[in-house]
Amino acid sequence: MDADQPQVLLTGLLFYDLVLTGLGGQPTPGEEIWTAGMGCGPGGIANLAVAASRFGLSTCLATVFGDDFYGAYCQEVLAGQEGVDLSLSRVAEGWHTPVTVALAQGDDRALITHGQEPPYSQDALVGDPPEACTALVHLEAEPRAWLAKAAANGTRIYADVGWDPTRQWSTDLLEQLALCHAFLPNESEAMAYTRTDSAVAALGTLCELVPVAVVTRGADGAVAVDQTTGEYADVPALDVDVLDATGAGDVFGASFVAASLGGWPLEERLRFAVLAAGLSVQHHGGAPAAPGWYGVDRWWRSLTDPELKRAYGFLAERLPADPGPPVRYAPVTPPAPRR
Repeated sequence: MDADQPQVLLTGLLFYDLVLTGLGGQPTPGEEIWTAGMGCGPGGIANLAVAASRFGLSTCLATVFGDDFYGAYCQEVLAGQEGVDLSLSRVAEGWHTPVTVALAQGDDRALITHGQEPPYSQDALVGDPPEACTALVHLEAEPRAWLAKAAANGTRIYADVGWDPTRQWSTDLLEQLALCHAFLPNESEAMAYTRTDSAVAALGTLCELVPVAVVTRGADGAVAVDQTTGEYADVPALDVDVLDATGAGDVFGASFVAASLGGWPLEERLRFAVLAAGLSVQHHGGAPAAPGWYGVDRWWRSLTDPELKRAYGFLAERLPADPGPPVRYAPVTPPAPRR
C-alpha cells in the first residue's frame, strides 16, 4: 500500500455530543433532574475515526461539518488533536452541525438529537474512494455506490448495522455482505436480521454470508468466526463499572480492525476489542473515550488479576514500545480523576 493511502476510510454523519451522567432516573414531563457529571465531544462517525487514529492507523474521514461553533470545535478535535485526515470532508454553509444530548444511565443511554439531513451524500463526499486498506461502514437499507467501488479497489470492508426503527429487519440488507470482509452487529441486530433466537445461532447464519462474522453481546462479551482461518472464539466482557456506554460499539469495531491489520489470531482480536470497549465505557462517551494504545498499555501495566494476566498475556508482545502520549478524554464537569 502507498504510504499516502489511508489504512482506514470512514464516512457518515457526525454529531456534537453532550453527555449527561449520574442520573438518578429518566426525567418525566415537568420534572427537572440535576446530574452529577457532564462531558462533550465529537460523536457519530467521529467515534470510529478517533478510536482508529489512537491505535496509530492513518485514518481518512469523509463527513459534513456545519459552519457553526459545533462544527469548528469538532474539526479542531479531529484534525488538530487526533490527526484525522479531513481532506474528503466538507463544511456546509448555513447548515447546523447535528447535536445529540445523551442521558447516560447504567450500561445504556437515551438520546435526543437536533439536526437535519446533511446537504452532501456519502457518495458525493467519497466520490472515487482512495485505495484504503480497510473501510469501516454502517450498512443502511439503501446501498451506497462508493462501497462497491471501494471493494473493487481491494479495500476490506468491515461493517456494522443499526437498529431498524421500522422493525421490519429486511434480510435484503444482508445482500450487501457480499461486498464485506467482516460484519460486526450486536446480538439484538444479529438475531433480528437472521430470524434466530441466540447470538450463537445468528453467528452460524452470518458466517455463511461473510468471511469474518462477529456478534457483540454487551456485558456478555462477544463471539466470532473467521472462515478464512477456520477459527472460532467466545470471550467474556471485562467486569467494569459503566459510566457511559456511548460509542463503545465503535471502539470495539475500530480495535478489531487494528488487531486484524496486525494479523493477530481471532481470539486475540476479539479479546483486544472487548478490552478496548470495556476501557471506553469508564469515561464519558463518544470519540474522546477511546483508550488507544496509551490506555491499553496503562491497563496492562496496572493489572494484578492473575486470570486476566493469563487471558491477556499476548499483550506483552503486541503492545508497542512507545504507546504514545496520554489520550485526551472529554472535557467534563466535575473534572474526571486522573487514571
